[in-house]
Amino acid sequence: MAGRRRTGALALLLAAVGWATASCAWPGGGPDTPGSHPAPRDPASDRIGALFLGSADGPRMCTASVVSSPRHNLLVTAAHCVETLDRGREEGLVFAPGFRDGRTPHGVWPLTGITVDEHWTDSEDPEYDVAFLTVADVDGQEIEDVLGGNRLGTGRGFGLPVSVTGYPNDSEEPITCTTRTASQSPTQESFRCTGYSVGTSGSPWLTEDGSVVGVIGGYQQGGYEDEVSYSVTFDDRVAALYRRATA
Repeated sequence: MAGRRRTGALALLLAAVGWATASCAWPGGGPDTPGSHPAPRDPASDRIGALFLGSADGPRMCTASVVSSPRHNLLVTAAHCVETLDRGREEGLVFAPGFRDGRTPHGVWPLTGITVDEHWTDSEDPEYDVAFLTVADVDGQEIEDVLGGNRLGTGRGFGLPVSVTGYPNDSEEPITCTTRTASQSPTQESFRCTGYSVGTSGSPWLTEDGSVVGVIGGYQQGGYEDEVSYSVTFDDRVAALYRRATA
C-alpha cells in the first residue's frame, strides 16, 4: 500500500478490488485523535495548493506549498509525488495555489524543475522523501512575490505544535488540523489527525511562526491510514537539498 497519499496505479488497483484505506488493520488514532476541518480562506492557506498533471482539469496528484527562496519561485512537497522508480519523473505538473471548488483564484503555475536526493532517485529511500520544485513566473511575477512564502525550518526537534493543510482527492476544498509532532524515529516524525487521505502527500507542517518543518511523506510514504501521518525530520538532509535547489 505504499504511496497511499498520492494518486497512482496502486491506488486505482485497490479501488478496483474494493479495498478501502480505512479498512486496513494498521495501528492508528483513537477517540482522542483530533479531526480535520475545512481550511479557512486566508493568505496562509493560499500558499498551499494542489499539484495536477497537465492542467487544473487533469488528475490531482498531491499537495505542495510555497517556501521562501532567493529567486522567489520555490515549492516543497514529498519526493514520491514527483518521482518514483516505476514511473520515473513526472512531466507536465502544474501547481494551483488556493484551489477550491474547481477554481484557481491565484492562477496555475507550471513546474520548471524538480530537486530530489539521489537516495530517493536510486532506491526510494524513505529517509529522503522530500522534493523542492521550481515554478515558472506568471505574467512576469514570481509566485512568492504574489503569495508570500513559508520559511524553511530545520533542526527544530519534536513535540512542536503545527497546523497541517492539504488536499484530499475526494474533497473540493483543503482541510486543516492543529496538532503536535511526535518522534517516529530519530529521522522521522508523525502527527495524529483524521482525514489525511489520498492527495495529501506533500502537505506542509507549519509552526506558529510560519516555518515549514515537515511534509506528509517519509515513513510508509506518509502513512497507511488517514489518522496518523509521517514526515522526514527536517534536518541537515533537507537543508542540503534546499541549498541545491536554490543554487
